[in-house]
Amino acid sequence: MDLRQLEYFVAVIDSGSFSRAAVVLNLTQPSLSRQIALLEAELGQRLLVRTGHGTTPTEAGEALLVHARGMLDAARRARDELREMHESPAGRVIVGMPPRVAVGLSVPFVERFRARFPRAVVTILEGLSVSLRESLIAGRLDLALLFDPPASPQLEYEPLMREQLVLVAPAGTKLPGRVALSALADYPMVLPSAPNSIRSLVEALLRPMRIELRVLAEVGAVPTALALVHKGIGASVLPTSALSDARHDTLPRATIGPPEIWNTLVLATPLARPATRLTREAAQLLRELDFRQPPAS
Repeated sequence: MDLRQLEYFVAVIDSGSFSRAAVVLNLTQPSLSRQIALLEAELGQRLLVRTGHGTTPTEAGEALLVHARGMLDAARRARDELREMHESPAGRVIVGMPPRVAVGLSVPFVERFRARFPRAVVTILEGLSVSLRESLIAGRLDLALLFDPPASPQLEYEPLMREQLVLVAPAGTKLPGRVALSALADYPMVLPSAPNSIRSLVEALLRPMRIELRVLAEVGAVPTALALVHKGIGASVLPTSALSDARHDTLPRATIGPPEIWNTLVLATPLARPATRLTREAAQLLRELDFRQPPAS
């Protein structure tokens, strides 16, 4: 079957008449009628019936319509994919990142993306994992890096990195090498405020034990919590990557558990929206980043 004839056939049904379809297709009505007649002759079926109110498909026409739409859609996708392969695509990719990931990795990611797609634009939005997850489901993001997100039938998660959370205390504090979960209640705490993923992980483990932490202050991000620990305000539960800078070597730290507490960073992609070449390539660039680099100063 000729794809052009199928396109004409679908246009007549969508327009409701040969005359309106001819205008849309920029054809004369006799030319359009001839192409439909050739299609009917090839298939040996009457496909359309003209009435006083327009044109309607026959039973055979209804059956062909389903296949025609599928074949035309497949042909369009094939053309688009080949066009993308032929040239550097234009467009925009919006990527969500938690602040402590973005501070160290947004620069190398943007540099690699720009080198790979000079005609495209990449946007990085920073936020807590819970808000980034909601934006991804709502279609405001194309991809996102999230810490320990809850399961969702709308998203696919690919683990990229796991890191251990440790107890960090002000300079001069005597800490054992390992601190039991129950002993965390003995330390005055500075913690990221809910719904931060670190706070959620810690409280999820302590809740069944009916242990409440002595929280002196709540902050919005890990660097702020670390700054307050440096000032001697209190201890905190933080990821090991936050302590990789030499400035933090004087801070006492201790492993927590058992059970130990681990943070997992995942690459989240929407299941309902088809991935474009830009989003597929951006996802691959994210996979290739070194997530164990210390955050930028």
